[in-house]
Amino acid sequence: MKTVKMNEVELCYEVLGEKNPDTIVLISGLGSQMIRWDHTFCDLLVEKGFRVIRFDNRDSGSSVFNSKREIPSDKSIEEIFAMLSKEGISYSLMDMAHDVIGLLNHLNIEKAHIAGRSMGGIIAQLLGSYYPERVLSLTIIMSTSMNPSLPKPDPEVMAMMTQVSADPVLQKEEYLREKIRFAKKISGSGYIFDSNQEKALLEEELIRSRTKNGIIRQLLAMASFQYNPEVPKKITAPTLIIHGTDDLIFHPDCGKDIADSIPNAEWLLIEGMGHSIPVELFDTISESMVSIINKKLPY
Repeated sequence: MKTVKMNEVELCYEVLGEKNPDTIVLISGLGSQMIRWDHTFCDLLVEKGFRVIRFDNRDSGSSVFNSKREIPSDKSIEEIFAMLSKEGISYSLMDMAHDVIGLLNHLNIEKAHIAGRSMGGIIAQLLGSYYPERVLSLTIIMSTSMNPSLPKPDPEVMAMMTQVSADPVLQKEEYLREKIRFAKKISGSGYIFDSNQEKALLEEELIRSRTKNGIIRQLLAMASFQYNPEVPKKITAPTLIIHGTDDLIFHPDCGKDIADSIPNAEWLLIEGMGHSIPVELFDTISESMVSIINKKLPY
């Protein structure tokens, strides 16, 4: 894995299948590290002939947003929001989209296929709308347009997301139990949840993490996002929207709204899939991505 410094951001990234000519950039979700794009899934795309770039968004994993403001870890989300909102947000989702463009520039890649999951799917929409000359295709997985008229997340899931978490250093086992409970809750009914696999992934994330509680700044970036119905309408790249019937964070209507808003977008609703990508769906999703990529339009 490598890093590149861009202004106040130090971005950690990995390139797989470097010799392949066509590039797919994978954008992670809220507080999610690049390793949530499973290596096996990435290898499937490499085997299909693609150079795959996965990276940690600023404030997650081994990527750092250099800020002089400390974020307290002993306060509730509401208290921290109230404190930080008065001072203004540190960055926006558009700034995070600019990180992707900066990474492409650093790697001398003129155009790429973009895939984003959850918050990464919102960032992907911004890239497709504001940087059409850089985007060959879009795959948007378990995401939303942030249209305020759409269904809200499941209340129990929201409570789990906004509670004060156990300290991963001082209360590691309790921290892991909390995170595993949450991951199981959002995993969907159609696929077996592997708690041992999730625990191993969480422990790897703890080792990789360089930012304490940076997810708060990402949450603020999402909370301050102003929905603009013109953004998806301006997307011209071939686009695939993938969503699960059991998504408790972004209701399936959220994905359908994106599909209906982007001209000629394709819609794939997967029965029993929640707000995660189970290993059983790696083939289906990678093949669907390649299908939309093969519809790319010449510039």
